[in-house]
Amino acid sequence: MIDKLSPTVQAALAGIPDGATIAVGGFGGAGMPDDLIDALIEQGARNLTLVSNNAGQGDTGLAALLKTGHIRKILCSYPRMTGSHVFEALYRAGKIELEIVPQGNLAERLRAAGVGVGGFYTPTGFGTLLAEGKETRTIDGRNYVLEFPIHVDYALIKAEAGDRWGNLVFRKTARNFGPVMAMAAKNTIASIGRFCELGELDPESIVTPGIFVKHLVLRKEPTDLPATLLNQAG
Repeated sequence: MIDKLSPTVQAALAGIPDGATIAVGGFGGAGMPDDLIDALIEQGARNLTLVSNNAGQGDTGLAALLKTGHIRKILCSYPRMTGSHVFEALYRAGKIELEIVPQGNLAERLRAAGVGVGGFYTPTGFGTLLAEGKETRTIDGRNYVLEFPIHVDYALIKAEAGDRWGNLVFRKTARNFGPVMAMAAKNTIASIGRFCELGELDPESIVTPGIFVKHLVLRKEPTDLPATLLNQAG
């Protein structure tokens, strides 16, 4: 019987090795899997490459992960948001490598990894420092830059609910990068607010099919899952 619900968050993250590439969902605080980030800090894997939209703020979440010194490199769109003093200090000290990826390119590079696209041309970044060393091409009079997929070993994402097969639904903007990160990863670990029985989720509302998810972790805080996401037929 397929049952992807992990008994503990520690068990779900136990196999993450040193040197792994890890994508972490979230847009600011929306959709940030704080419980999984805390567990990754506790797990202790080192020399990691982090893929995320931003580089954290304050001293919790991604900032706390960066503060451990376990992140070797970060790929993100927005490294210097308000309160990102941990990242800034590390970067100025030469203790972390940064690759800036425009937000749309970040989403599409992750999606490309998930659907098996070998690369794509985008006008974003052409003529800037972000295009240095990259192949460019003119198509129908417009200039483009060749970008490649971002393949990741593990994705840590936050969903609103899931069933034992790993099917996931998300809550509004908390969805953000979660689905494409799940597609791009060899192993996806999803933090869920509610564990549902098979058939309880409306199939039309499922965003991430269970085939993309390896482990589920039930969060401690309750969720207010909208009734419209549930199958009302039975």
